Amino acid sequence: MKFGIDRLLSATNLRAPLKGKRIALLAHPASVTEDLSHSLDALAACDDLTITAAFGPQHGLRGDKQDNMIESPDYDDPVHGVPVFSLYGEVRRPTDAMMASFDVMLVDLQDLGCRIYTFLTTLRYVLEAAAQHDKTVWVLDRPNPAGRPVEGLTLRDGWESFVGAGALPMRHGMTLGEMGHWFIKTLKLDVDYRVIEMEEWRPNDAPGFGWPLETRAWINPSPNAPNLWMARAYAGTVMLEGTTLSEGRGTTRPLELFGAPDINTRAVLEEMQKLAPQWLEGCVLRECWFEPTFHKHQGKLCHGVQIHAEAPHYDHQAFRPWRLQALAFKAIRRLYKDYEIWRDFPYEYEHDKLAIDVINGGPALREWVDDAAAAPGDLDALAGADEKAWEQERKAFLLY
Repeated sequence: MKFGIDRLLSATNLRAPLKGKRIALLAHPASVTEDLSHSLDALAACDDLTITAAFGPQHGLRGDKQDNMIESPDYDDPVHGVPVFSLYGEVRRPTDAMMASFDVMLVDLQDLGCRIYTFLTTLRYVLEAAAQHDKTVWVLDRPNPAGRPVEGLTLRDGWESFVGAGALPMRHGMTLGEMGHWFIKTLKLDVDYRVIEMEEWRPNDAPGFGWPLETRAWINPSPNAPNLWMARAYAGTVMLEGTTLSEGRGTTRPLELFGAPDINTRAVLEEMQKLAPQWLEGCVLRECWFEPTFHKHQGKLCHGVQIHAEAPHYDHQAFRPWRLQALAFKAIRRLYKDYEIWRDFPYEYEHDKLAIDVINGGPALREWVDDAAAAPGDLDALAGADEKAWEQERKAFLLY
C-alpha cells in the first residue's frame, strides 16, 4: 500500500497544482516516507516544490517533548533554512504571521484514531485559520492504526478543549483526512481542502486491522506511543492520565499498563471478571509489577495489569479498550471505597475541570464509576447510543 506522502512524491501530476505555490508542512517525527526519510527532507528534495515553512504539533516537528504541557519553541530549520513554527508553544492556533508564510499547507501527521490525541485538534485549528486567511490545506492521509471500530461517549456541548476537538466518541474510527471533511462540514468552513488518499488501505484485514503491520515500520508519533499494541489500547488507557494510577509512563510499555503501589490488581482483575466479563474480550490481561523511572509513582513498585492486544490473543472486533479501562476504575472503586482515583491538576490548559472529565468530554464516566448503584449496563446504554449515532454520521465522510 502507499500512504499519502508516498503517492505525492511518486506522482508529478499530483504535485502539479503545487507548482509556484509557497508550501508549508505540518509534521512530526513519524512523518516519514516508505524508505523512512522525514517528509520535510523528501519534499524539500523535489525540484518542483517550494517549501517556505514548517509547523510542529505537540511534541515537536523533529524532536520529542516527553510529557503533556511541555511546550516546543519556534526555530529555523538548520538544514533547509525555513522557519519552523510551534503549534504547541506560545500558541496552539496558527497566528496571522504564521499563516502569511505559505499558500498551501500539507498536513502529514500519523494519528492514533482517538479523540484526545491532540493532532486532531491541531488539524481543526489549521482548517479554521485556513478558512479565515483563504489558504489551501491538503492532508496526506495515513492509516488509523486502531482501525474502524467505534467506542466511547460522545463529547458533550461545552466540553470542547485541546483534547476534545468536537462531538466525537473517544474512538472514532476515521483517518485524519476523513476527519478534515467532517470538520469542514460540521463547522461550516469555507476552505480549499483536499485529501491525498492512501492506496490499498485495508482497515478490516488481519493482522494489522488498520496498520500495514508487515510492510511499514512503526515510528512513534509521540514519545509514549511506542507500538501498535499501545495504539489499540489507547482509547481506554489514555483515561489513566486523569487518575492517580500510573499509565506506565517511565516504563518501556507506556499506555499498555495500569497500576499503583497501594492496590491489589489480582483482586481488581477478579472484580472486573465478576462485573462484566464481556468487556474483557479480545485481549489478555496479565498481572504484572513495574517501577516507573519517572512520572507518577516514580521509583515505587506498582502492582499492575498489562493489556495484551497483540496476536495470538487479539480479537479486533471484540476488543473494547474504553469499556475495559472504565471497568477497572469501577472495580477499584468497589474494592477501595475511598481510594483517590481522580487526579486533580491542570490538564491540557484546563484549570477548572477534573482531568478525567476533560478527557471524556463530560462527567458521565466518572459519575458512573463513583455511583455505587450504577451497573455496567447503565454505561453500556449511554455509550451504545452514542456509538450507533456516530457510525451513522461518519458514513458520509469515509473515503476507504
